[in-house]
Amino acid sequence: MAAATGSRPASPHDDNEPSYIDYETFLSPDFSATSFANSLVLATNNPQDSPLDLSTPLSRVLFDAQEIDSHIDLLTTRSAIPLFEHTNSQTKASKRIIHELDAQISSLNDSYRQLEKEVIDKHAEAEEVRQVALRLWETFALVQSVARCLQLGKTLEIQTGELGAAGLGQDHTALVRCSYTILSLREILDSRAPGEEGHGLQKVDVIRDLQDSVINPVERSVRETSERFIREFHVPTNMSFAQGEQARARLVSALTALYLLSPMSGGKPDKWTPRLLVQALDTYIRSSLQTSITTLARSLGQLSSLDRALAEVTVKCQTIVALELVLGGIKPPSHPLLPGSHQSHLPSFLQPLLAQLETGSLASYFWRTMAGSLSTRVQDIVNRGGAVARTLKASKNNVGDSIRQAVSRGSQLPTAFAGPKAKAKTDANWDREIAVMVGSIVNNLGR
Repeated sequence: MAAATGSRPASPHDDNEPSYIDYETFLSPDFSATSFANSLVLATNNPQDSPLDLSTPLSRVLFDAQEIDSHIDLLTTRSAIPLFEHTNSQTKASKRIIHELDAQISSLNDSYRQLEKEVIDKHAEAEEVRQVALRLWETFALVQSVARCLQLGKTLEIQTGELGAAGLGQDHTALVRCSYTILSLREILDSRAPGEEGHGLQKVDVIRDLQDSVINPVERSVRETSERFIREFHVPTNMSFAQGEQARARLVSALTALYLLSPMSGGKPDKWTPRLLVQALDTYIRSSLQTSITTLARSLGQLSSLDRALAEVTVKCQTIVALELVLGGIKPPSHPLLPGSHQSHLPSFLQPLLAQLETGSLASYFWRTMAGSLSTRVQDIVNRGGAVARTLKASKNNVGDSIRQAVSRGSQLPTAFAGPKAKAKTDANWDREIAVMVGSIVNNLGR
């Protein structure tokens, strides 16, 4: 494993001893046994020879190995005593270090035991106390939340008694008071994240009982009563101003309650719509329309009842005009669950309903929707023929005049709601609605 180097000294330990071993080659970091063997074979053979003579390079390698072995034996023999002395001195030094370390380790262990006794054990005790205090605080906060919920539940029960009286027309404002109390309870119960007021309340039996026996039934009752008040809103021709104010106040309470109780989940606050309010009003408008369409369509087949039917339809539309006036005058109240910056994004209760119906006026929507349905009913009468169709055709001018007057009267505010602020409604031009309604009947009768 080495090339002969003449008398070049290669051992740094003994410069007087010549050696054939090139130690520098073997100690080089980039030494490659494969490259060295290849160069050794090429140095002792002709590359064109076949087969190659490997005995010579093998002998050289074995000789070099023997030389290194002899040199190691020589060095260890000559240096045995210094090596033993060096080893002995290292052993003694190690023992002294171990002795010193034992003392230090013993002292360190004593210090650790003292530290464990004075700090770690006391820290463990303090941690237990901290955990107890934390749990006591959590229990105290939970008890406070439970107490507040129970207090609000008691308030809600009292208000429910007032709500029962409201059904008799004694105190409709209880609807709004109940709604605000329900929102206060909802605000607590919905704040379930750790650290919030409602955290852990769902696991308390009395809170679950409160929800099942008080909150949910009262909320359902408030919604149903409010929806009933809206359904019962009616403005007859003989209603006095005082009666009109009472009807308005009761309607405002019902509308406000549905606005407050409308679900908040889903969507952005600036896109929030009072769904319960809009649904109740939409149902009311469509119910009034359906009743009016059925009544007027039936009267077209029995013209003797036309005047009475038109009077009923007129009152229906006047009631809707009064509803529009009331809705337009109600600014949404402060909502506890809406962020402050989004409290007043609705100008009035009227805007979301108009957006739902895709119209700019409830009266216009009433007459145009009715006209669209009556056109089909009149065509059916004409297609069936007979005396009813002939009578209706013969009376189309009178029918047209009656329809024109009904639309004009129906688009006006009822006397009980008329006043200085309603003058714009009274003076509005309804020519288009009159033309649409008259055309839906007269234009389908032919000549």
